[in-house]
Amino acid sequence: MAADEPLVLGLETSCDETGVGIVRGETLLVDAIASSVDEHARFGGVVPEVASRAHLEAMVPTIERATREAGVRLTDLDAIAVTSGPGLAGALMVGVAAAKALAVALGKPLYGVNHLASHVAVDIVEHGPLPEPTLAMLVSGGHSSLLLVPDVTHEIISLGSTIDDAAGEAFDKVARVLGLPFPGGPYIDRAAREGSSVAIDFPRGLTTGRDMERHRFDFSFSGLKTAVARWVQAREAAGEPVPVADVAASFQEAVTDVLTRKAVLACKEHGVANLQIGGGVAANSRLRAMAQERCDAAGIALRVPRPGLCTDNGAMVASLGAQMVLKGRAPSDLGLPADSSMPVTEVQA
Repeated sequence: MAADEPLVLGLETSCDETGVGIVRGETLLVDAIASSVDEHARFGGVVPEVASRAHLEAMVPTIERATREAGVRLTDLDAIAVTSGPGLAGALMVGVAAAKALAVALGKPLYGVNHLASHVAVDIVEHGPLPEPTLAMLVSGGHSSLLLVPDVTHEIISLGSTIDDAAGEAFDKVARVLGLPFPGGPYIDRAAREGSSVAIDFPRGLTTGRDMERHRFDFSFSGLKTAVARWVQAREAAGEPVPVADVAASFQEAVTDVLTRKAVLACKEHGVANLQIGGGVAANSRLRAMAQERCDAAGIALRVPRPGLCTDNGAMVASLGAQMVLKGRAPSDLGLPADSSMPVTEVQA
Protein backbone atom coordinates (compact mmCIF):
# COMPACT_ATOMS: atom_id res chain seq x y z
CA MET A 1 0.00 0.00 0.00
CA ALA A 2 1.19 3.49 -0.85
CA ALA A 3 0.86 4.83 2.71
CA ASP A 4 1.77 8.34 1.65
CA GLU A 5 -1.04 8.60 -0.93
CA PRO A 6 -3.46 5.70 -0.55
CA LEU A 7 -5.89 5.07 -3.40
CA VAL A 8 -9.34 4.61 -1.86
CA LEU A 9 -12.75 3.91 -3.37
CA GLY A 10 -15.76 5.14 -1.41
CA LEU A 11 -19.38 3.98 -1.69
CA GLU A 12 -22.32 6.09 -0.48
CA THR A 13 -25.88 4.72 -0.45
CA SER A 14 -27.47 6.22 2.67
CA CYS A 15 -30.46 7.76 0.85
CA ASP A 16 -31.29 8.30 -2.84
CA GLU A 17 -27.82 8.91 -4.30
CA THR A 18 -25.61 6.05 -5.42
CA GLY A 19 -22.22 7.69 -4.99
CA VAL A 20 -18.85 6.25 -5.98
CA GLY A 21 -15.76 8.35 -5.33
CA ILE A 22 -12.08 7.65 -5.80
CA VAL A 23 -9.49 9.62 -3.85
CA ARG A 24 -5.70 9.41 -3.92
CA GLY A 25 -4.43 10.80 -0.63
CA GLU A 26 -6.07 14.21 -0.48
CA THR A 27 -6.77 14.46 -4.22
CA LEU A 28 -10.18 13.71 -5.69
CA LEU A 29 -9.88 11.68 -8.88
CA VAL A 30 -13.56 11.11 -9.62
CA ASP A 31 -16.98 11.63 -8.08
CA ALA A 32 -19.56 9.52 -9.91
CA ILE A 33 -23.22 9.73 -8.91
CA ALA A 34 -26.40 7.99 -10.03
CA SER A 35 -29.41 9.70 -8.48
CA SER A 36 -32.91 8.29 -8.11
CA VAL A 37 -34.37 11.66 -7.06
CA ASP A 38 -36.62 11.85 -10.12
CA GLU A 39 -38.20 8.52 -9.18
CA HIS A 40 -39.13 9.93 -5.75
CA ALA A 41 -40.33 13.35 -6.92
CA ARG A 42 -43.84 12.16 -7.76
CA PHE A 43 -44.22 10.93 -4.18
CA GLY A 44 -43.03 14.23 -2.70
CA GLY A 45 -40.26 12.52 -0.73
CA VAL A 46 -37.83 9.61 -0.71
CA VAL A 47 -39.44 6.14 -0.76
CA PRO A 48 -37.00 3.72 0.96
CA GLU A 49 -37.86 0.66 -1.13
CA VAL A 50 -37.54 2.61 -4.38
CA ALA A 51 -34.16 3.95 -3.23
CA SER A 52 -32.87 0.48 -2.35
CA ARG A 53 -33.83 -0.98 -5.73
CA ALA A 54 -32.28 1.99 -7.53
CA HIS A 55 -28.98 1.41 -5.65
CA LEU A 56 -29.00 -2.25 -6.70
CA GLU A 57 -29.42 -1.30 -10.34
CA ALA A 58 -26.89 1.54 -10.29
CA MET A 59 -24.08 0.08 -8.17
CA VAL A 60 -22.06 -1.90 -10.72
CA PRO A 61 -22.43 0.58 -13.62
CA THR A 62 -21.47 3.50 -11.37
CA ILE A 63 -18.37 1.69 -10.05
CA GLU A 64 -17.37 0.85 -13.62
CA ARG A 65 -17.88 4.48 -14.70
CA ALA A 66 -15.85 5.80 -11.75
CA THR A 67 -12.84 3.55 -12.35
CA ARG A 68 -12.92 4.28 -16.06
CA GLU A 69 -13.04 8.06 -15.56
CA ALA A 70 -10.31 7.93 -12.90
CA GLY A 71 -8.12 5.76 -15.11
CA VAL A 72 -7.58 3.14 -12.41
CA ARG A 73 -8.37 -0.54 -12.01
CA LEU A 74 -10.04 -2.06 -8.98
CA THR A 75 -6.86 -4.02 -8.35
CA ASP A 76 -4.98 -0.71 -7.98
CA LEU A 77 -7.00 0.25 -4.89
CA ASP A 78 -5.44 0.30 -1.43
CA ALA A 79 -8.71 0.26 0.50
CA ILE A 80 -12.50 0.33 0.24
CA ALA A 81 -14.64 2.71 2.31
CA VAL A 82 -18.43 2.63 2.67
CA THR A 83 -21.13 4.53 4.52
CA SER A 84 -22.17 2.20 7.32
CA GLY A 85 -24.75 4.63 8.76
CA PRO A 86 -26.83 6.55 9.53
CA GLY A 87 -29.39 6.44 6.75
CA LEU A 88 -32.16 4.30 5.27
CA ALA A 89 -31.60 0.70 6.39
CA GLY A 90 -32.27 -0.96 3.05
CA ALA A 91 -30.26 1.56 1.10
CA LEU A 92 -27.29 1.22 3.46
CA MET A 93 -27.37 -2.57 3.12
CA VAL A 94 -26.81 -2.34 -0.63
CA GLY A 95 -23.67 -0.25 -0.23
CA VAL A 96 -22.29 -2.25 2.68
CA ALA A 97 -22.85 -5.56 0.86
CA ALA A 98 -21.16 -4.21 -2.29
CA ALA A 99 -18.19 -2.91 -0.29
CA LYS A 100 -17.75 -6.24 1.52
CA ALA A 101 -17.84 -8.08 -1.80
CA LEU A 102 -15.17 -5.80 -3.24
CA ALA A 103 -13.00 -6.07 -0.14
CA VAL A 104 -13.15 -9.87 -0.14
CA ALA A 105 -12.68 -10.25 -3.89
CA LEU A 106 -9.76 -7.81 -4.03
CA GLY A 107 -8.20 -8.71 -0.68
CA LYS A 108 -8.31 -5.05 0.41
CA PRO A 109 -9.01 -3.52 3.84
CA LEU A 110 -12.54 -2.26 4.44
CA TYR A 111 -13.53 0.87 6.36
CA GLY A 112 -17.15 1.31 7.40
CA VAL A 113 -17.56 5.02 8.15
CA ASN A 114 -20.11 7.47 9.46
CA HIS A 115 -22.11 9.42 6.89
CA LEU A 116 -21.91 12.67 8.89
CA ALA A 117 -18.18 12.39 9.52
CA SER A 118 -17.77 11.90 5.76
CA HIS A 119 -19.55 15.22 5.14
CA VAL A 120 -16.83 16.83 7.27
CA ALA A 121 -13.96 14.96 5.62
CA VAL A 122 -14.95 15.82 2.04
CA ASP A 123 -13.68 19.37 2.44
CA ILE A 124 -10.15 17.97 2.64
CA VAL A 125 -10.18 17.25 -1.10
CA GLU A 126 -11.44 20.79 -1.71
CA HIS A 127 -9.45 22.97 0.68
CA GLY A 128 -6.71 20.76 2.12
CA PRO A 129 -6.14 19.30 5.61
CA LEU A 130 -8.73 20.09 8.27
CA PRO A 131 -7.60 22.34 11.11
CA GLU A 132 -7.77 20.48 14.40
CA PRO A 133 -10.07 21.18 16.04
CA THR A 134 -12.74 22.27 13.55
CA LEU A 135 -16.33 23.11 14.34
CA ALA A 136 -18.66 21.59 11.77
CA MET A 137 -22.30 22.40 11.06
CA LEU A 138 -24.01 19.71 9.01
CA VAL A 139 -27.39 20.60 7.55
CA SER A 140 -29.36 18.25 5.32
CA GLY A 141 -32.72 16.60 4.86
CA GLY A 142 -32.15 14.35 7.84
CA HIS A 143 -29.70 16.24 10.02
CA SER A 144 -29.01 19.64 11.55
CA SER A 145 -25.98 19.17 13.76
CA LEU A 146 -23.24 21.22 15.40
CA LEU A 147 -20.12 19.15 15.94
CA LEU A 148 -16.76 19.77 17.57
CA VAL A 149 -14.20 17.80 15.55
CA PRO A 150 -10.79 17.33 17.18
CA ASP A 151 -9.97 14.49 14.72
CA VAL A 152 -12.37 13.53 11.92
CA THR A 153 -11.03 9.94 11.85
CA HIS A 154 -11.41 9.31 15.56
CA GLU A 155 -13.18 11.90 17.69
CA ILE A 156 -16.34 13.89 17.01
CA ILE A 157 -18.24 15.58 19.83
CA SER A 158 -21.91 16.46 19.37
CA LEU A 159 -22.74 19.96 20.66
CA GLY A 160 -26.31 20.09 19.37
CA SER A 161 -28.75 18.69 16.85
CA THR A 162 -32.29 19.03 15.59
CA ILE A 163 -35.06 18.12 18.03
CA ASP A 164 -37.71 17.79 15.31
CA ASP A 165 -37.60 18.69 11.60
CA ALA A 166 -34.13 19.02 10.11
CA ALA A 167 -33.42 22.11 8.01
CA GLY A 168 -33.60 20.27 4.70
CA GLU A 169 -36.82 18.55 5.73
CA ALA A 170 -38.35 21.96 6.47
CA PHE A 171 -37.29 23.19 3.03
CA ASP A 172 -39.04 20.23 1.40
CA LYS A 173 -42.25 20.70 3.40
CA VAL A 174 -42.42 24.45 2.81
CA ALA A 175 -41.79 23.91 -0.89
CA ARG A 176 -44.77 21.58 -0.96
CA VAL A 177 -46.94 24.23 0.73
CA LEU A 178 -45.84 26.73 -1.93
CA GLY A 179 -46.47 24.32 -4.79
CA LEU A 180 -42.77 23.99 -5.62
CA PRO A 181 -41.18 20.70 -6.76
CA PHE A 182 -39.24 18.15 -4.71
CA PRO A 183 -36.50 18.39 -3.49
CA GLY A 184 -37.49 21.80 -2.17
CA GLY A 185 -34.12 23.35 -1.32
CA PRO A 186 -32.97 24.45 -4.78
CA TYR A 187 -36.45 25.70 -5.75
CA ILE A 188 -36.87 27.78 -2.60
CA ASP A 189 -33.37 29.20 -3.06
CA ARG A 190 -34.24 30.18 -6.63
CA ALA A 191 -37.63 31.67 -5.74
CA ALA A 192 -36.15 33.61 -2.80
CA ARG A 193 -33.89 35.60 -5.11
CA GLU A 194 -36.97 37.39 -6.45
CA GLY A 195 -38.48 38.03 -3.00
CA SER A 196 -37.91 40.08 0.15
CA SER A 197 -36.31 38.40 3.14
CA VAL A 198 -37.99 40.89 5.50
CA ALA A 199 -41.47 40.73 4.00
CA ILE A 200 -42.74 38.31 6.68
CA ASP A 201 -41.41 37.96 10.21
CA PHE A 202 -41.32 34.19 10.65
CA PRO A 203 -40.24 32.72 14.03
CA ARG A 204 -36.66 31.75 14.90
CA GLY A 205 -36.90 28.46 16.80
CA LEU A 206 -34.98 27.84 20.05
CA THR A 207 -33.50 31.35 20.22
CA THR A 208 -35.36 32.84 23.21
CA GLY A 209 -33.67 33.22 26.58
CA ARG A 210 -35.06 30.07 28.15
CA ASP A 211 -34.57 28.00 25.00
CA MET A 212 -30.95 29.12 24.77
CA GLU A 213 -30.40 27.84 28.31
CA ARG A 214 -31.86 24.39 27.62
CA HIS A 215 -31.13 24.00 23.89
CA ARG A 216 -28.20 26.32 23.30
CA PHE A 217 -26.88 24.55 20.22
CA ASP A 218 -29.97 22.57 19.22
CA PHE A 219 -32.27 23.36 16.30
CA SER A 220 -36.02 23.23 15.73
CA PHE A 221 -37.72 24.00 12.43
CA SER A 222 -41.10 22.34 12.95
CA GLY A 223 -42.67 25.51 14.38
CA LEU A 224 -41.29 27.58 11.52
CA LYS A 225 -42.70 25.15 8.96
CA THR A 226 -46.10 25.31 10.67
CA ALA A 227 -45.99 29.11 10.80
CA VAL A 228 -45.36 29.27 7.04
CA ALA A 229 -48.19 26.83 6.33
CA ARG A 230 -50.65 28.82 8.47
CA TRP A 231 -49.61 32.12 6.87
CA VAL A 232 -50.17 30.68 3.40
CA GLN A 233 -53.49 29.11 4.41
CA ALA A 234 -54.70 32.46 5.83
CA ARG A 235 -53.90 34.21 2.53
CA GLU A 236 -55.68 31.55 0.54
CA ALA A 237 -58.72 31.62 2.86
CA ALA A 238 -58.94 35.39 2.36
CA GLY A 239 -58.87 34.92 -1.40
CA GLU A 240 -55.54 36.75 -1.71
CA PRO A 241 -52.63 35.64 -3.88
CA VAL A 242 -49.68 34.01 -2.11
CA PRO A 243 -46.42 35.92 -2.76
CA VAL A 244 -44.32 32.80 -3.25
CA ALA A 245 -41.02 34.66 -3.65
CA ASP A 246 -41.52 36.68 -0.45
CA VAL A 247 -42.57 33.62 1.55
CA ALA A 248 -39.56 31.66 0.24
CA ALA A 249 -37.13 34.49 1.01
CA SER A 250 -38.54 35.14 4.49
CA PHE A 251 -38.57 31.44 5.37
CA GLN A 252 -35.03 30.96 4.06
CA GLU A 253 -33.86 33.97 6.05
CA ALA A 254 -35.31 32.54 9.27
CA VAL A 255 -33.56 29.20 8.75
CA THR A 256 -30.16 30.64 7.81
CA ASP A 257 -30.33 33.23 10.60
CA VAL A 258 -30.70 30.54 13.27
CA LEU A 259 -28.15 28.19 11.73
CA THR A 260 -25.39 30.77 11.34
CA ARG A 261 -26.10 32.50 14.65
CA LYS A 262 -25.72 29.28 16.62
CA ALA A 263 -22.71 28.09 14.62
CA VAL A 264 -20.76 31.30 15.24
CA LEU A 265 -21.75 31.26 18.91
CA ALA A 266 -20.48 27.68 19.23
CA CYS A 267 -17.15 28.67 17.68
CA LYS A 268 -16.78 31.57 20.12
CA GLU A 269 -17.72 29.61 23.22
CA HIS A 270 -15.46 26.66 22.39
CA GLY A 271 -12.53 28.76 21.24
CA VAL A 272 -12.50 27.35 17.73
CA ALA A 273 -11.41 29.64 14.89
CA ASN A 274 -12.54 27.40 12.03
CA LEU A 275 -16.09 26.64 10.91
CA GLN A 276 -16.99 24.15 8.21
CA ILE A 277 -20.50 23.79 6.78
CA GLY A 278 -21.55 20.60 5.01
CA GLY A 279 -24.62 18.65 3.96
CA GLY A 280 -27.13 19.34 1.21
CA VAL A 281 -28.45 22.59 2.68
CA ALA A 282 -24.90 23.96 2.58
CA ALA A 283 -25.49 24.42 -1.14
CA ASN A 284 -28.03 27.17 -0.29
CA SER A 285 -26.74 30.51 -1.57
CA ARG A 286 -28.15 32.59 1.31
CA LEU A 287 -26.70 30.28 3.95
CA ARG A 288 -23.27 30.51 2.35
CA ALA A 289 -23.44 34.32 2.11
CA MET A 290 -24.73 34.88 5.65
CA ALA A 291 -22.21 32.45 7.12
CA GLN A 292 -19.39 34.29 5.35
CA GLU A 293 -20.60 37.67 6.62
CA ARG A 294 -20.91 36.52 10.22
CA CYS A 295 -17.65 34.57 10.22
CA ASP A 296 -15.78 37.55 8.79
CA ALA A 297 -17.23 39.77 11.52
CA ALA A 298 -16.23 37.27 14.21
CA GLY A 299 -12.74 36.54 12.88
CA ILE A 300 -13.63 32.92 12.07
CA ALA A 301 -12.25 31.11 9.00
CA LEU A 302 -15.11 29.55 6.99
CA ARG A 303 -14.79 26.47 4.82
CA VAL A 304 -17.66 25.28 2.61
CA PRO A 305 -17.19 22.69 -0.14
CA ARG A 306 -18.52 23.47 -3.59
CA PRO A 307 -22.25 22.67 -3.88
CA GLY A 308 -21.69 19.36 -5.68
CA LEU A 309 -19.69 18.04 -2.72
CA CYS A 310 -22.24 19.23 -0.14
CA THR A 311 -24.94 16.80 -1.23
CA ASP A 312 -24.45 13.06 -0.66
CA ASN A 313 -21.61 11.65 -2.75
CA GLY A 314 -18.98 8.93 -2.85
CA ALA A 315 -16.08 11.40 -2.75
CA MET A 316 -16.79 12.23 0.89
CA VAL A 317 -16.66 8.55 1.89
CA ALA A 318 -13.45 7.98 -0.07
CA SER A 319 -11.94 11.11 1.51
CA LEU A 320 -12.65 9.88 5.04
CA GLY A 321 -11.42 6.41 4.12
CA ALA A 322 -8.15 7.86 2.83
CA GLN A 323 -7.71 9.79 6.08
CA MET A 324 -8.28 6.56 8.01
CA VAL A 325 -5.47 4.91 6.07
CA LEU A 326 -3.15 7.93 6.38
CA LYS A 327 -3.64 8.05 10.16
CA GLY A 328 -3.10 4.32 10.57
CA ARG A 329 -6.62 3.49 11.78
CA ALA A 330 -7.37 -0.22 11.87
CA PRO A 331 -9.81 -1.47 9.20
CA SER A 332 -13.35 -2.47 10.09
CA ASP A 333 -14.36 -6.08 10.57
CA LEU A 334 -15.98 -7.77 7.57
CA GLY A 335 -19.02 -8.32 9.77
CA LEU A 336 -19.67 -4.59 10.03
CA PRO A 337 -23.37 -3.74 10.05
CA ALA A 338 -25.53 -1.30 8.16
CA ASP A 339 -26.55 0.84 11.12
CA SER A 340 -29.45 3.16 10.26
CA SER A 341 -29.18 4.97 13.62
CA MET A 342 -25.38 5.13 13.87
CA PRO A 343 -24.51 8.01 16.26
CA VAL A 344 -22.34 10.80 14.91
CA THR A 345 -19.84 10.24 17.72
CA GLU A 346 -19.10 6.80 16.24
CA VAL A 347 -16.82 7.65 13.33
CA GLN A 348 -16.06 4.08 12.27
CA ALA A 349 -18.10 0.88 12.41
